Amino acid sequence: MAVLIVENLRKSYGTTTAVDDVSLNVAAGQIYGLLGPNGAGKTTTLRCIATLTKPDAGTIQVYGATDARAIRQNLGYIAQEVALDKVLTGRELLELQAALYHMPSKTIKTRINEVLELLQLQEYADKLTGTYSGGLKKRLDLAAGLLHQPKILILDEPTVGLDIQTRITIWNFLRQLKSEGITVLITSHYLEEIDALAERVAIIDKGKVIAEGTPSDLKSQLGGDRLTIKIKEFAEYPEAEQALKQLKNLPFVTSGLINNAQGNAINLVIAPDPKAVAEIQSCLDTANIPIFSFSQSKPSLDDVFLSATGQTILDAEIAQAEITPTKKRR
Repeated sequence: MAVLIVENLRKSYGTTTAVDDVSLNVAAGQIYGLLGPNGAGKTTTLRCIATLTKPDAGTIQVYGATDARAIRQNLGYIAQEVALDKVLTGRELLELQAALYHMPSKTIKTRINEVLELLQLQEYADKLTGTYSGGLKKRLDLAAGLLHQPKILILDEPTVGLDIQTRITIWNFLRQLKSEGITVLITSHYLEEIDALAERVAIIDKGKVIAEGTPSDLKSQLGGDRLTIKIKEFAEYPEAEQALKQLKNLPFVTSGLINNAQGNAINLVIAPDPKAVAEIQSCLDTANIPIFSFSQSKPSLDDVFLSATGQTILDAEIAQAEITPTKKRR
C-alpha cells in the first residue's frame, strides 16, 4: 500500500527551478532512497513533503491526507543540519520536542526513556548537547524525530560528515526501524548508502527524476559490465575521443562516453562476452593507442546516473560547485 504519494511536484526559487515535475510512490514499511548530486533538488523535495516549504504545484498525500497538519502527525523529519541547543541536555531537548508535539504528559517520560535506549544515549542524556560528538548529535536528532512515533521517517543526508563506524551504526538502526514497520524516506549522494539500504530508489538530477526502480533492476537494465579504460593518466580529450570512436565499433560495446572527472577516462558498458577484454586490447593496439589502466566491474547506481545524464554524480557535483560556488545548495 502506498503511504506517501507525490504527484507532479514543482518548486522554484526566483529563476531557479529546484524541483521539476517530481512524482514518487512510497510503500508502507519500505526504505525508499532519493539519490543525486548536491543541488539536484532532493532537500527541496523533502521539505515540501514535510510541509516546511510550500510547492508551486503538485500534490502530496500521506496516508491519504493532504492537509499540512494531518501530514505532520504522521511524519518525523531529520534535516541535514543538526540543530541542537547546546545549553540543553539531551533529555531536556527531548522534553522540549515532546511539548512541541503536544504529547500527553503522562507518556512523555516513558517515551523519552524508550528513544534514549533505542539509540543508546542513556549515559549521555543528562549531559549538555554542546559536549556531544558529531555522531552523538546525529543520534539525538534521530531520537527527537522518532519521539512522537511517526509512521514515516524522513532523513536528509543523515550520515554526511560522519565517520564510517557511525554511518554503519545508523544504517543498522534504519534497518531495525524498517523491521518494525516504519517507512523511511532517505536522501543521499553516497552511492553505497542508497545501494545498501533502499528497496527502491529515485535518481534525481536538476530537479527531475531520471530513473526509478529497485537498485538491482536499474543496474541490470544497463545490460552488462562496466569497463573503465585510461589511455594515459591524464589524456587529452581528442585522444580519448579517438579511442572511444574505435571501441564503439566493437559489437559487444553497448554504450560509451568520456569521463572528464577521471582524467578523460573512457567508460564503457559491454554485453557479456568472454573475448571482450582481448578484443578491446587488440582494437587499441591496431590503432596504436596505449592502455595506461583498465578495470572491469559490475554496474553501479553511478553507472545508471552516467547512462542517463552523460556524467557521474561526482561530475555533476563539480559542475554545480563551479556554477554556484558561494550559494547554499538545495
